[in-house]
This record gives sequence, C-alpha cells and structure tokens, in this order.
Amino acid sequence: MKLNKNGYPSSDTQFQDVMKFYTSYFEEKLQEYITKLNEKSADYISLSQASAYSLAAGGKRIRPLLVYEFCRVCGGDITDAVPAALAIEMIHTFSLIHDDLPCMDDDDMRRGKPSCHKAYGEATALLAGDALTIEAFDVLASSHLAPVKVKEMVKILSECSYKMTGGQVVDINGDIKDTTLLLKMYSYKTSQLIIASSLMGCIAANADENKKAAAYDYAYNLGIAFQIIDDILDVTSDKETLGKPVGSDEKQNKNTMVTLIGLDEAKKLAKEYTEKAMKSLECFENNEFLTMLTNILLGRKK
Repeated sequence: MKLNKNGYPSSDTQFQDVMKFYTSYFEEKLQEYITKLNEKSADYISLSQASAYSLAAGGKRIRPLLVYEFCRVCGGDITDAVPAALAIEMIHTFSLIHDDLPCMDDDDMRRGKPSCHKAYGEATALLAGDALTIEAFDVLASSHLAPVKVKEMVKILSECSYKMTGGQVVDINGDIKDTTLLLKMYSYKTSQLIIASSLMGCIAANADENKKAAAYDYAYNLGIAFQIIDDILDVTSDKETLGKPVGSDEKQNKNTMVTLIGLDEAKKLAKEYTEKAMKSLECFENNEFLTMLTNILLGRKK
C-alpha cells in the first residue's frame, strides 16, 4: 500500500483497505506496548496478563481509528496520533472490564470471550481496569509529543473519562423515565470517549479551534447515535453476533431509547443524530472516509 509523507494511505485507497491499514497499524503498536507492560510487571505478571487479555480481545477499535483519522484530516503525522490512540483504547477497555463486573452489569462475555473477571477473577479484573486507567496517562506523558500537546491531551482525556464515569453512575442509579435524561446520560456514558478520541486526533495535528469545535460536535452526536444503536441491537441481535449477552437492559429493568419510544422511533432518532454528525464533517476536507464510517456505524449489526 502506498503511504503519503505523513504515513497515511494515499487518497485513492479504498475504504476497506484503509480500515485494514488502521487496524493492523494499531494492533502492531498495541503489541509493542503489551510487551513493554509485561516486562515492567514481571513481579505481578497476572496484572499485565489480565490487562492484555482485555486489550487484545479485539473489538471495533473505533476510538483509536478516530484519533488517526482526525489527525489525518487535520494534516498531522500518524506517528503523533499513536500515543492518544493507545491511551483512549486503554480507558475504553478499563470501562468495559469494570462494566462487566458483578457489581455493575454482571456480564460473563465480552467480544466473544469470557469477561476479564471470568478469566482472571473479580479482584484481578478490578485491578486490571485500575492499572489501564493509570497506564493511559503514562503512555501520553512518556510520548515523544511536545509538552503542550501532552498537557492538552491529558486534560481532554481526564475530563472526558470523568464524565464517562459519571454517565455510568447515572446509568446504575436507574429510574430514567424520559428521553431528555436518557440522552444526557448517553452524552456522558458513550459520547465522551468518542469526543476525547476526535479531539486528541486534532491536537496531534495542531488543528485550529474551528476544527476542534467541529470534531467535538461530530463526536457528541455520533456517540448518542452509537448508543441508540446499541439499545436497538440489545433487543434485535443475538449473543453470537454481538459477542456479548443480549437483553441485558431488560434483565436489569433499565429504560432505553427502545423501551421509551419504541423500536421504529429509536431507529429514526439514531439516523437524526447520525445526520447531525455528518453535518459537522463539512468543516474538514477529504472527509470521505469519516463520512462512510459514520454511515456504516448507523447500520452496524454488532
């Protein structure tokens, strides 16, 4: 594959080939990180093994991909996006490990494999999530990036991670009976890490404030659409396709967009938020990849 001077696939590369490039590139950098993590955790290897188990379990890798792609559309070098791509996946993985714990959603499967606490025990899984939270900021602080970029990324990642955690609190407290509160919870629980991904990609490329604002709007709306699709899949998909249990929300008596407004209206709302996200992409040149990705996420089956 032909790469440009910034390390990205050339503009004539097909969408699926770019996706494969991003996935392969991220997995390569992730394995490099896991090797270093195992080396520095030799005296408590089960911690790094549990962390690596969940990190390397696959998934869509949407958040790292957004870091790379926003860096690209803002004219940056892909190597400058690597620390943020790793950091955001660590935070995302920590949230999934903790979300699956018996004290939270009590799910036994994640990405088609036993959840971390099923594979390594509840205590080790809890600590693996803690460790990944810490490691995310170490990856940024130890990177080759200019201090001003690191400072801004740390601020964004910490703020968004805290809000994401707050969204989980709203979720577990339950008693959400209207769409206004539900959408607010989604804007915390799901949108925030997508916002962090998009903004850190912009920061890596020294993007201006207009582009950062557009990236924020895009990610905010995409996150809400993404969560509504999750609600839909929880009632329309199956365990084998999703790689995790379905019907979890009903089991825990949680209101979702589907239970509040119905399946058809939920699909319409997901489309509306997707279209809002698309509108924000007009700020960026060469946005064809992001446009296609956004459309694909609307129609995803897992």
